Amino acid sequence: MPWKEVTTLSERIEFIQKALEFGSNMAELCRQYGISRKTGYKWLKRYFEAGPEGLIDQTRRPHGHPWHTSEAMETLVVWVRANYAGWGGRKIKGWLEQHEMMDIPSASTITQILRRNGVLDLSESRKHRPARRFEMETPNVLWQMDYKGKVQTLEGRACYPLAVLDDASRFLLTLTACPNQTQTTIQNTLTKVFREVGLPERMLMDNGPSWSGTARKHDFTFLSIWLIRLGITVSHGRAYHPQTQGKIERLNRSLDEEVLNHVTPGNEQHAQSLFDRWQYIYNYERPHEALGMKVPGSKYAPSPRPFPEVLPLIEYPSNAIIRKVDQSGRLSFRNRIFRIGKSFAYLPVQIVPTEVDGEFQVRFLHQPVAYLNFGCNNVK
Repeated sequence: MPWKEVTTLSERIEFIQKALEFGSNMAELCRQYGISRKTGYKWLKRYFEAGPEGLIDQTRRPHGHPWHTSEAMETLVVWVRANYAGWGGRKIKGWLEQHEMMDIPSASTITQILRRNGVLDLSESRKHRPARRFEMETPNVLWQMDYKGKVQTLEGRACYPLAVLDDASRFLLTLTACPNQTQTTIQNTLTKVFREVGLPERMLMDNGPSWSGTARKHDFTFLSIWLIRLGITVSHGRAYHPQTQGKIERLNRSLDEEVLNHVTPGNEQHAQSLFDRWQYIYNYERPHEALGMKVPGSKYAPSPRPFPEVLPLIEYPSNAIIRKVDQSGRLSFRNRIFRIGKSFAYLPVQIVPTEVDGEFQVRFLHQPVAYLNFGCNNVK
């Protein structure tokens, strides 16, 4: 299979990978690729000296025009885009800098190269504008969690990608192809993450039924109770305001652009293999603009809070006002009945006066879960 002009770079990289395998036969490998041993060793030498860029044919044109990008660099830019679908000029420039390439063009020049080679969708790029978002300063202060939505596989079954993202570092803690969106599946997935990297201080989710209940917004679920008992504060974004979780919404869009728009998973296992590969790229290869074109893996560190295999006891201060929620999710306080939520059935909660006259805050451990207002006899 002699090298052809269009596929030269990818085949040379494939050739180098096979040549570096333990026990490879150089003579046989060169025969397979239709090249001489002299040529094979030439490309191996160039690879060791200059990396992937050394495998590109060197232009014979003069090098004295600083405003011109070399043909070799332009070919490399197009190759990076082909292997990392969805990347634009800034990310490709960051990748070239990570790999210490020489004579790297500006991000705008790289964008022009992509346009010139017909690999940049201008209508799509105009849709994406940077947004101002809040962010934490240190890892594990806040994690964001979200289901991307249903992904249909070729075998006819659906899987649901569950992503958990560290807010400060943008480190993707998990991207799991789940068979459903039940609380048990979420808990099992989070348990694996907690065992690996520890616990965050707070988790932010939207108002979906998997973690927010169905009767009313911001209801607490059994999943919420489990997280709170682990010492994690549970937060929900504002209804109809997806920008509250802008980082993980952007991640979901990137997953579409870089993976799912190009390949349909055959089944759940195939989807997981695609997600595992992309998770590695996202964390350790893909430059992030908000991180100064660094990769999330360079900014993240595991939490110092280990996952307890046994849930801690529910304890309150000795002088606290405690009430036990009944089986229907209600509690009695000052001869009045208030509905708190069935997820708290048989659990003790603390009642704390607020600065507002006639108003009390209900807490489950550290987490505020409701306010009792005696002025209008309701819960909010």
